[in-house]
Amino acid sequence: MSHAALPEWLLPMWRDLHARRDRLPHALLLTGASGSGKRVFAEHLCQALLCRRPDAQGFACGECEDCRWAASGNHPDILRVVPAADQDEANDDSEATEAATKKEKARSSQILIDQVRTLQAALELGAGGHAGGRRIVILEPAEAMNVAAANALLKLLEEPGQGLLFLMIAHAPKRLLPTIRSRCQVLAFPRPSDADTVGWVREGGIPNAAALLGFCGGLPLLAERMHESGLDTIRRQLAEELARLPASDPLKLAAQWDARLKAKDAAERGFDLASLISWIQRWLSDGARGALGLPARFYADFQTELTRLSGGQHAAWIACFREFHTYRAVAHHPLNARLLLEELFLVLHRRTSPPRKPR
Repeated sequence: MSHAALPEWLLPMWRDLHARRDRLPHALLLTGASGSGKRVFAEHLCQALLCRRPDAQGFACGECEDCRWAASGNHPDILRVVPAADQDEANDDSEATEAATKKEKARSSQILIDQVRTLQAALELGAGGHAGGRRIVILEPAEAMNVAAANALLKLLEEPGQGLLFLMIAHAPKRLLPTIRSRCQVLAFPRPSDADTVGWVREGGIPNAAALLGFCGGLPLLAERMHESGLDTIRRQLAEELARLPASDPLKLAAQWDARLKAKDAAERGFDLASLISWIQRWLSDGARGALGLPARFYADFQTELTRLSGGQHAAWIACFREFHTYRAVAHHPLNARLLLEELFLVLHRRTSPPRKPR
């Protein structure tokens, strides 16, 4: 099975839904960790339900008019609701406004009530679908809805209309209103087994597949996304520099990472200050494990370096790991990102450098 098809570990869930294709609820809540396959499953399901000639397994034919529309992103019966920031990036034809307030920037990561009202208007206008068939709303991530938007959506879920299906994708379903969750049938996406994932990632031509999977918590689609976006290259660069940190200038390193975070391709890849701090915490976690003689979980390809750096310093690495929780709390809204980076690398240098041997 190619990577363009549904991954094998998702097939049992697919077969279950296909068996009750004509008895689906009006709202499905797809939950699980980012990279567990929720989005690819939702896309396959969406296309299959609109396809005019699905195959025996229920997959879309890929050739009919509806399939071509869906593949091009222009199907009139697929309505997508995403955070305002993602919507702005998709419609980046207009000039960027420098007059945006901090409040507007904060709201940009949310799904707003105006978006739900626009959805409601579109559903009322196009009742019955372009050919009298099914209409599908894909909402991702569902937890990005603010309270006003969630309450507005609740009214749509209570009276969905004939032939309407909501596919709601949530990475953190507990952040949803209980009233929203109660009106959806939940599809929980578990982490696939190691036997399923390592082979699948290797088939995709990803080098060092086992180490990247470990870094991604065993989530193969996340590993594939990191490889394709170049984030794995950044991960290895960070690890190499952290391994040399005791002999490096932490302030110079902070300046280098400040420039990398400000680069245009960093935002395009989805790499930001919060990501950097999280990745450093994984390094610290592995160092604490290495000090106890345990194998690395996230940086398995840097096991030798971690063991050498952290030998006999378990307490120091754990203390530094906990200290970084404070930095994560301000990662999305630092007063001065450069100063924060300098503090990060100074703390790392002081806490994790091996003690000097007395002369």
